[in-house]
Amino acid sequence: MSKKRSNYRKDAKNIIIEVKEPDELLSFLLKVMSNRSRNSVKSILARGQVTIDDHIEKRFNYPLKPGQTVTILKNKAAVKQDVLIGMQILYEDEDIIVINKEAGLLSIATEKEKQQTALHQLMKYVKREDPENRIFVVHRLDKDTSGVMMFAKSEHVKRKLQDNWAKAVKERTYVALVEGRFTEKEGYITSWLRETKTHLMYSSQTPNDGLLAKTRYTFIQGNADFSLLELNLETGRKNQIRVHMQDLGHPVVGDKKYGSKERDAIGRLGLHAKTLTFQHPTTNKILTFKADVPASFLSKSK
Repeated sequence: MSKKRSNYRKDAKNIIIEVKEPDELLSFLLKVMSNRSRNSVKSILARGQVTIDDHIEKRFNYPLKPGQTVTILKNKAAVKQDVLIGMQILYEDEDIIVINKEAGLLSIATEKEKQQTALHQLMKYVKREDPENRIFVVHRLDKDTSGVMMFAKSEHVKRKLQDNWAKAVKERTYVALVEGRFTEKEGYITSWLRETKTHLMYSSQTPNDGLLAKTRYTFIQGNADFSLLELNLETGRKNQIRVHMQDLGHPVVGDKKYGSKERDAIGRLGLHAKTLTFQHPTTNKILTFKADVPASFLSKSK
């Protein structure tokens, strides 16, 4: 491997490479893993074992840029707390698990993907201790949204959290990288959200015409092309932030579904669940968990 192309290092679990020259991801990996066959490298990509900076990337032709960091997970066979693919456990006790999910990882299974999900991996993780252990979904993050997410370890805890979600959750803060320069320092948007037959959400200003959605936003930093916002959800509707940003004329970067023209500006959706504060379902203690703002959000909005 040419030193001009990358800085190459290893740790106990990963191969970590800093990109020095433009390249496509598959081509780059074939050079890094020259001892593996082309099909083997393709399989590693398809299984979600490669991350670019702060997101999982599976596209063979993803364009790499100098300064990006490529990480390859060496061992996928054993799912342990420190070897979960596309997530890190922030907290765990007898009732809940809180994770920091990377962009590109599904929360739950779809028709096309059953195993490479946060739920499936955590289920395998808890079953290592006891085959009877299980994991239950409390809330979800979109595949391309990163950040803090919570799961329950029993049906009882799941129901208790979901039935009291509005009261139990004290703060849900997101950050979004959006298109264009924001002129307002802060604001508040309210609408009623409806869903089309093709599962596209849209806003209505007619009272009670759908589910009420409330989003408060604060400008953090920006330039002529991009703005970084902090958003507090007063309601938790499907695609709420994405629809409200489109309504404001500043769609979330990478969100082609809701009006973004900057699809590949950061190689992912510009949405991240930064903070989750809630009352523990058993101890009643107030807990706060945070996931750092992705570096690509900060650099693009400088």
